[in-house]
Amino acid sequence: MSKRAYFGTDGIRGEANRHPMTAEVALRVGMAAGKLFMSKDDRRHLVVIGKDTRLSGYMIEPALVAGFTSVGMDVRLFGPLPTPGVAMMTRSLRADLGVMISASHNAYTDNGIKLFGPDGYKLSDEQELAIEARMDEGLEQNLSGPEGLGRVQRIDDSQARYIEIAKATFPRRLNLSGMRIVIDCANGAAYKVAPAALYELGAEVIPIGVAPNGTNINEECGSTHPAAMQKAVKDYRADIGIALDGDADRLVICDEKGQVVDGDQIMALIAGEWARRQRLRGGGLVATIYSNLGLERFLADRQLKLERTAVGDRAVMMRMREAGYNVGGEQSGHIILSDFSTTGDGLLCALQVLAVLKEGGKPMSALARQFEPVPQLLENVRFSGGKPLESDQVKAVLAAAEQRLNGSGRLVVRASGTEPLIRIMAEGDDETLVNQVVKDIAGAVKKAAA
Repeated sequence: MSKRAYFGTDGIRGEANRHPMTAEVALRVGMAAGKLFMSKDDRRHLVVIGKDTRLSGYMIEPALVAGFTSVGMDVRLFGPLPTPGVAMMTRSLRADLGVMISASHNAYTDNGIKLFGPDGYKLSDEQELAIEARMDEGLEQNLSGPEGLGRVQRIDDSQARYIEIAKATFPRRLNLSGMRIVIDCANGAAYKVAPAALYELGAEVIPIGVAPNGTNINEECGSTHPAAMQKAVKDYRADIGIALDGDADRLVICDEKGQVVDGDQIMALIAGEWARRQRLRGGGLVATIYSNLGLERFLADRQLKLERTAVGDRAVMMRMREAGYNVGGEQSGHIILSDFSTTGDGLLCALQVLAVLKEGGKPMSALARQFEPVPQLLENVRFSGGKPLESDQVKAVLAAAEQRLNGSGRLVVRASGTEPLIRIMAEGDDETLVNQVVKDIAGAVKKAAA
């Protein structure tokens, strides 16, 4: 694959107003992507754009609009809307392209651009590389004439549409009456839609992280800072806490005691329930190389399989589509339920958990630990150059570690795709052995990188 100049593992991302997250790059993305996705027929072509609540969204959005309209694409602006909502609306409005302006769980100082095709799925590597190639060409060529410029319109009911779509995924036989729910929206894209959907389904809702000011997105709140949710659950004696991230495509849950439930446990809960109801497709689920071995064993006990992919929800979704799975995700809380959505959706996932909770009549604490996770340790080793994993000494230590863990654990060692880091993860039944294995590998990598 060609080396990427702009796109990373999840769109283009970086510090706001610094390359590549500048108005100029956004303009070029709009022009290049607009040209790529405009077919040769005479109809009007459409792009839809949503964003989270970052201050820099006010800079990125108009630059994208200028790019798209300059090549003749009409634009519909949603304003703050979860990433999965943008993906859904791309299909719903029969748009040629969807754009989400967000840096997900990052601080407000960062921003990003995610692109979706007309089917609502994230773009392929080939499509992203084709956009990059056009971004560096002479973009002043093939511009639309004055009479063919795109028109821009704000869609005022986009949030109401998404709320109705979300509510429709909750079983009709149930409602949330009698449930007290803390929802932490991270001062992000779901700050209006998530509390409204839960309220309209009958819950007593305690919303936090719903006062965005442009700079407080993910700040000591949301899925990356669950302490705010945990405290609110205890203070208000809620039945459950739900924390979303800045663009609401991932979630973390806590039970009524304030104990956090990660993505692996949530996937186990949903997959187990769907298997029982014969709704689970693919004979299991898809997760990444970092999902806990305990999840794999949980599924195996039920004659279900766990397929592992590279890191990133795009890799998970790709495998789900190839093999016909309808549940997949990451330990971090990016969970994809493809019966409902083409990308991770924190609110829709939370609603499936709430359905199990409501149906079973048990407290969340009784469902929170679907399996006993095995001890898992992750360590990152920074290096300044070279390829330490190709060192004979590192290879020998890795081989010895694999042998020691054989049958009782798992080892994943890889170079980061975004930073000069070697990521070392080991897990197994013997915590002392896991710690020793990681220590030995980290030491060898540091020596090789010195």
